Amino acid sequence: MGSINTSDFKKGLKVQLDGDPYLMVECNFVKPGKGQALYKCRLKHLIRGTTIDRTWKSGDSIESADVEEISAQYLYRQGDKFVFMDNESYEQYELTADQVGDTWKYVKESMVCGMVLYNGNPITVTPPNHVVLKIEYCEPGARGNTANNVTKPCKVETGAEFQCPVFVNIGDLIKIDTRTGEYLERAKE
Repeated sequence: MGSINTSDFKKGLKVQLDGDPYLMVECNFVKPGKGQALYKCRLKHLIRGTTIDRTWKSGDSIESADVEEISAQYLYRQGDKFVFMDNESYEQYELTADQVGDTWKYVKESMVCGMVLYNGNPITVTPPNHVVLKIEYCEPGARGNTANNVTKPCKVETGAEFQCPVFVNIGDLIKIDTRTGEYLERAKE
C-alpha cells in the first residue's frame, strides 16, 4: 500500500486510518493567517458507515486503503446470506444481510452490481442507479381517481414494497431509482 500526501487529498479518496478503511467524503483546504496550511477532512468508515472529522497539516501523509471495486453478479439468496459472483474471476462472495442493507429491495437474480472489496473480502454492494422490477401485488386503483400524486403500496418481485401511482397494476414493470427508492416510470419489456 502506498502513502498519500496531503496535496493529493480529494473527495472520493479511499484511505486507511488505524487499520480501518475510510472514504474521504469532504476535504477543505484552510490557510490561517499564521502557520501551516491545514486540510480539514470528513471521513466515512467503509465497513461501519460512521463518519469522523480529522485535520492534517500540509506535508503530512496517510496510507491508501487496500480497496478494490469490481462488478459482481447477484446469484441467489440462501437464508440471510446473499451470494454474488465476480464477473471476471468467477469467484463467489457471500454477504450477510447487514452488509447488503437495503440493497436487497432492488437486486434480482443475474443483476450486475458494484462491489467493494477490502483486503479481498466484500464489504459493500451497490445496485445500478435504476432498476426495472415487476409488480407482484397491489390493490386496484379507484376508477376516476386522477388527483395528483395519489399513490398506493405495490409489492415487487424482490419482496420489497414501493409507493407507486394508482394507475399501475399487477404484472406491470416499473422503474425505481435505487438511490432514493422512488418510483420513476412504467417500463417497457
